[in-house]
Amino acid sequence: MTPHYLNQRELADRLRVSPRTLERWRWLKTGPNYHKFGGKVTYALADVEAYERRRRAETHSSILGSWE
Repeated sequence: MTPHYLNQRELADRLRVSPRTLERWRWLKTGPNYHKFGGKVTYALADVEAYERRRRAETHSSILGSWE
């Protein structure tokens, strides 16, 4: 199976953030893992989905922690 990749604009739209935010996340080494192919930044869909799961777990944990 060939992995599917998103470009910066596609990922920004998916996460509802600006492309500039993704650039900042790369500089800060946060956000989903990325790859550079021929100078272009791409994100493997599997990495994006893993990032989304981690964020969901972090958000859920922070909400539960405030109620205890």
